[in-house]
Amino acid sequence: MKLPRLLATLLATVSFAWAADVAKIEPAAAAKLIAEGKAVLVDCREPSEWAETGVAAPAVLLAKSDFDGAQKDWKPFLEKNAGKEIILYCRSGNRAGIVGSALAEKGFKVANAGAFKTWADAGLPVRKP
Repeated sequence: MKLPRLLATLLATVSFAWAADVAKIEPAAAAKLIAEGKAVLVDCREPSEWAETGVAAPAVLLAKSDFDGAQKDWKPFLEKNAGKEIILYCRSGNRAGIVGSALAEKGFKVANAGAFKTWADAGLPVRKP
């Protein structure tokens, strides 16, 4: 591996580590906050992933690609839920950490519930989108 590529890889890894520095939350604790109306759950995977595996039953489906782009769906969602904690999940927890970090920088209270599989494996309700 050449030095510039190694440096780029190292920088990407370091920036990912900073981006993923969002409070973690277990699925059961997330479900409790959602049921109490104190938080909203967001699946930030892409639509093809939702159709493939299903989604957490209470989740709002907001793709990371929309967050990174025009925020056609994200902007109204954030306005509507300004006072609530936003709990995010994705396939592995990585994208949820990145989106969560960006939201935290804007003043939102956020948490990362990790992976969809963790939610489903906890026996929490899932649905097909």
